[in-house]
Amino acid sequence: MKLTVDVIGWFAAAAVLAAYALLSTGRVKSASYSYQGLNLVGGLGLAANTIYYMSYPSAALNIVWALIAVYAIWQLLGVRRPAAP
Repeated sequence: MKLTVDVIGWFAAAAVLAAYALLSTGRVKSASYSYQGLNLVGGLGLAANTIYYMSYPSAALNIVWALIAVYAIWQLLGVRRPAAP
């Protein structure tokens, strides 16, 4: 189990770092599914890892991080819908 949680943590950290690098280099926009998806996956994976290791402040931070990504994705979905007649 420990190895699985560690692998999840490393992949999640890579997802968050990739999102940051892609945004910082102008390869993605913050209002994109790829950027928000990487943040969502990263936040959830890091939350799982930090909960396993009982690092609850970090877990709370990563859960909020993932919730912000969910909200941003929700907003993106709303922007793409045509207006009701």
